[in-house]
Amino acid sequence: MREADTIGASFGQGDPEAEARDLWERVDAVVEGIDILVNNAGIADPRGPIESIDSAGLDRLWAINAAAPFFVTKHGLARIADGGRIVNVSAHLTEGAAQPDLIAYTMTKAAVDAFTRALAKQLGPRGITVNAVAPGPVDTEMNAGWLDAAREMVAGLSPLGRVAEARDVADIVAFLASQDSRWVTGQHVDASGGALL
Repeated sequence: MREADTIGASFGQGDPEAEARDLWERVDAVVEGIDILVNNAGIADPRGPIESIDSAGLDRLWAINAAAPFFVTKHGLARIADGGRIVNVSAHLTEGAAQPDLIAYTMTKAAVDAFTRALAKQLGPRGITVNAVAPGPVDTEMNAGWLDAAREMVAGLSPLGRVAEARDVADIVAFLASQDSRWVTGQHVDASGGALL
């Protein structure tokens, strides 16, 4: 499914539902049905306290972080096999310490957590599990702008003493996408390296 791996890269440029329909049309052109759906949408900007966030910034965060997973899943349900897996990428911040400069981001990711729990209950009769993985800071392109200057501090948040790499989170997603996780659903799985925020 190489082509389908990057089909959603342009999300957030228009109407999230229309973009979800378009995404699935492109997926249908390369595969017939799926077993696993990973909703890994996420941006953190604009950052700042509540006073600094305007409606355009909040709308963009909402469209990418919350509406995109919602509509991708909605239009994908008929394509997901019974017994399949849905994994949503949330954030450790939704159950950790409050961070005022990420108030809007955290709010959108908390919506993903609520979505995960409700969807798990709805899809349980089909044997489809739905879980959220909640990373802390990860060494990715999205965090490159601030992480280099704060690497030592961020590493100190985890008892493991380092910053997460993408593969640390990917392995947790892989477990939740596997048959080994068949009795895990509706969960918010901490993937912060035990971060004590």
